[in-house]
Amino acid sequence: MTIKGYFNESCKICRTEINNYKKMNQSIKWVDVINNKKAINETQLSSKQLIRRLHIIENNRIYSGINAFLIIWREIPRYRLITKLISLTIIYHICWLVYELLAIILFYKNKNLLKEIKK
Repeated sequence: MTIKGYFNESCKICRTEINNYKKMNQSIKWVDVINNKKAINETQLSSKQLIRRLHIIENNRIYSGINAFLIIWREIPRYRLITKLISLTIIYHICWLVYELLAIILFYKNKNLLKEIKK
């Protein structure tokens, strides 16, 4: 089973997090989404959508946001307990909300990137 992750490598926080995951699990293939037409074709998402959230493709299905993190964490032994905990309904919804808020903040923090992409 191949898992492919799509992330914004130009975002310092995103890059740091993904580099951490790369050290813990080399089986996930990571793709930088900045100015990457192949990523757009593979995911059928726009550049803006790809930059806005983390995305994972597993078994030809795309997951984003907290659901993408749950797939990543499931693949890393030290995070499996967290995956089970976050999968609990109330905790999942809280984590979903927190992720979305952080993703919006990071998206607008990196909004200059969107100007570059449109060029």
